[in-house]
Amino acid sequence: MELRTLRYFVAVAEELHFGRAAARLHMSQPPLSRAIKRLEADAGALLFDRSSAGVSLTEVGAVLLDEARGLLDHADRVRVRVAAAAGTASLTVGLLGDSTDPGVRRLADDYRRRHPHVDVHVREAGLADPTCGLRAGLVDIALTRAPFDETGLTVQELSADRVGVLLRADDPLADSEALRLADLADRRWFVFPEGTDPLWQSYWNGGERREGPVVRAVQECRQAVLWNGTVGITLLTHEPGAGLVVVPLVDMEPSRAVVAWNAGATDPLVRSFAEAAARALRDPTAAGPRGSRG
Repeated sequence: MELRTLRYFVAVAEELHFGRAAARLHMSQPPLSRAIKRLEADAGALLFDRSSAGVSLTEVGAVLLDEARGLLDHADRVRVRVAAAAGTASLTVGLLGDSTDPGVRRLADDYRRRHPHVDVHVREAGLADPTCGLRAGLVDIALTRAPFDETGLTVQELSADRVGVLLRADDPLADSEALRLADLADRRWFVFPEGTDPLWQSYWNGGERREGPVVRAVQECRQAVLWNGTVGITLLTHEPGAGLVVVPLVDMEPSRAVVAWNAGATDPLVRSFAEAAARALRDPTAAGPRGSRG
């Protein structure tokens, strides 16, 4: 069994959908289906039950999935150790916003345990660049949030997180159980600098053009609300800070946490970090990676 074929199998087993798995692997569906059939022939048993209701693992497939994950994890660790021996085991990671997030700490612990010889450099990026310096070549991989222009990048979704509106604790709307964007139509919002990715700007401004103070960092967002009474969108899981509250927004799509890297990157350290991020942060319902080339 080739490692490449096992990666194909794991993608289908995790997605339980050949089309999504093919997109995740950046290939068309027919060759993926043929590869899985060859793997089943090698195994001497069906790995998937295919029916009108969907795709599910057989008992044999479940056994192979456990073994394949172990083999692939070991193969990646071999590549990383070889890179370390060659003196090239260094990775620059871009983090958007708050690096004290519990999920980031969990990822750091997991990655350090698995790859103790990799020298990880962290670059905390401001809110004006959701790719954290990927396009400028400042980082190898980024933990960030979509949406943004994905041209030339591979983007893998990790989780989808509910959002709310950040308000002063004495704001007339602060005691609301939930709000809609229409409730905030006449308010000043914090906005991002000129030239910020339009998709990113639009999402965090609720799909409308807003007026208000310009912010470049998470703390600046909080201070804009605290000092000026402006409003803005934040994650429900984020601690707002003294004097501030977060009220759920019921008509906003969740914010998607993603890991992103330049399409075509071959550095095994990038792959190992992306897989560690998926282990530490990924929501089981999240989609697989998407890729495009510029």
